[in-house]
Amino acid sequence: MIALFASLLLFWLLLNGSPAGDVVMVGVAASLSIAFLFRDGLAIFAEWRPRALATTVRYFFFFLKELIKANLNVAKIVLAPSLPLTPGFVKVRTRLKSRMGRLLLANSITLTPGTLTVDMDGEWLYIHWVSVDSAEIAAATAAIVTGFEEYLEVMYG
Repeated sequence: MIALFASLLLFWLLLNGSPAGDVVMVGVAASLSIAFLFRDGLAIFAEWRPRALATTVRYFFFFLKELIKANLNVAKIVLAPSLPLTPGFVKVRTRLKSRMGRLLLANSITLTPGTLTVDMDGEWLYIHWVSVDSAEIAAATAAIVTGFEEYLEVMYG
């Protein structure tokens, strides 16, 4: 808990770049609060596998590519409203076992324009999709989840 407090306070001071009393007091209060709330550590982050550093970098670039593709698709829809839109909810399955892997998957899907993770229930994710290509679970999973999972499985299992 002390190490977490000290590292959070140091990070706060580095970000603010000011040793003013009020900045230090806010940093101490915030760091103490976080250290107290997470006194057992940030175990959810402990699931990451250090040997997967290269995969983590590749995941970042894969996510960036998917983000650009999704933005272009949404822009195409907005600029040509006559395109047939089929918004709806799809149910997809993830094979990820770790909590952090599933969390990153859900957030990656949500951050990609045109999709929004609405709920997670075990291995199932419920996603709102702006342009539903297929409501079939296997097809929707392949279209939305599979690319992200390949990297996250190596990173988190």
